[in-house]
Amino acid sequence: VQLVESGGGLVQAGGSLRLSCAASGITFNVYNMGWYRQAPGKQRELVATITSGGTTNYADSVKGRFTISRDNAKNTVYLQMNSLKPEDTAVYYCNADHISGWGTAYDYWGLGTQVTVSS
Repeated sequence: VQLVESGGGLVQAGGSLRLSCAASGITFNVYNMGWYRQAPGKQRELVATITSGGTTNYADSVKGRFTISRDNAKNTVYLQMNSLKPEDTAVYYCNADHISGWGTAYDYWGLGTQVTVSS
């Protein structure tokens, strides 16, 4: 299983970035997908999730600015980030999770991509 994030970088406050996470080795369309982030000295936190059925959920801090989406044909989940703020600076991680009909939990993480927002 591989989750490979891309699209991070350095951007000025107010700018935009689009993160991508390409998944392989899983049946992508049955997995719930999510983006999490971890800033230096802080715990990893949820940014946004999208279920296998397409229901989305966002952290209050990013509502109205970030949009999560998925393309099951490309086994890819995206995070469109607009109106970026310096406090959005973090390593962003992709997550895939699924509970099988047998009750087995599957949970996978990517290695992360750095997002830095300058003021």
